[in-house]
Amino acid sequence: MFHTMLLCFDGTRESHAALRRGAELAAACRAQVHLLAVIQTSAMALVGEALSPEAPLADYQQRVKDILQEGVESLRALGVTAKGHIAIGDPVTEIAAAARTLSVDLIVLGHHSQSAFARWWRGSLDVSLLDVVHSSILVCIEPPGAQPIA
Repeated sequence: MFHTMLLCFDGTRESHAALRRGAELAAACRAQVHLLAVIQTSAMALVGEALSPEAPLADYQQRVKDILQEGVESLRALGVTAKGHIAIGDPVTEIAAAARTLSVDLIVLGHHSQSAFARWWRGSLDVSLLDVVHSSILVCIEPPGAQPIA
């Protein structure tokens, strides 16, 4: 079925749901798992404007490393071993690049609900990603009121 999976993780409730579902599927398929956290260049610019020029980038990068480690540890607790990766740039571009480089069969990500205006303004990750990858994509949607994983 699926041999190599890319789980996208940013520490949000939605990405925790994707992590859990991805771990279940990876265990069932005995798939190799890669966990990706993306340092968004637009977020780095916003942080940089708010604080001093050197500190924000290092702080932001450390936060993303911590989030990635949290994801790897969560997967380990679920019985799945994963290799962590950090990319810098636009999430859609970086997810697509990682999928190509790692030759993944499946990309797993969480869905962040957006208003119609927000989708129009920022674009939809799911639609854009569909246009640039050649892997299957599993978009995990956490039901309202569901308990987040530890």
